[in-house]
Amino acid sequence: MRVSRLYVPIPLASGKIIELDEDNEHYVRTVLRLKKDNAIILFNGEGGEFVCTVAEVSRKTVLIAVEQWQDRSVESPLQITLGLGIARGDRMDLSVQKAVELGVNQITPLITERCQVQFKGEKKPQRLLHWQKIAQHAAEQSGRTMLPVLPEIQHLQSWVGNQQGLKIFLDPYAEQTLNELMAETPHITLLTGPEGGFTDQERELAKSAGFIPVRLGLRILRTETASLAALAAVQMCWGDFGKRS
Repeated sequence: MRVSRLYVPIPLASGKIIELDEDNEHYVRTVLRLKKDNAIILFNGEGGEFVCTVAEVSRKTVLIAVEQWQDRSVESPLQITLGLGIARGDRMDLSVQKAVELGVNQITPLITERCQVQFKGEKKPQRLLHWQKIAQHAAEQSGRTMLPVLPEIQHLQSWVGNQQGLKIFLDPYAEQTLNELMAETPHITLLTGPEGGFTDQERELAKSAGFIPVRLGLRILRTETASLAALAAVQMCWGDFGKRS
């Protein structure tokens, strides 16, 4: 039987009894419907995970008994940073969720010239928190023991100049393909656009910052397809898709 996993942003140690915060408490009680003595796995993003037991479930609190630590990791040997042009609604949610499953380490939502999402008032921090929650749940469900970072929403112009490693941006009009590149570093930075792609000016900006334009096949992919296809291809070329456990 599959044991549910939960991310908790607090120190963990065998023998401790911890009280879950309000969000995790609701999730354990209402969504998972766990009862006293049920097993659960906790991780805090510091590596490894803890086998735990539900010690108490009530209307006011959920207590977890932290038991055995397991030195377990399913992380890719690659350090992948993803600059993700903000897309509308479910497309962005899907891109964030699947990127986490595919092993990305950092996702920065980017405002580009053709971005169709407008942030007014409190919308920007609300959307960022929403994407961070999606990333957390994807890490829990995919078995990861590290939580990918989602920093503040940035403009493309301020983001591109601060990136490192092998820098690639997806461009359906590029001549070069991914398998023509050599990864001399385990740090890969991917840049993908929103609906409508990048403008000519943004393409030049990316290239001047050292990003290599790469196409994925002969077809033009939707924004949510392009980022996931690129991540899968990168993992196959230089990551852990071709490795045995």
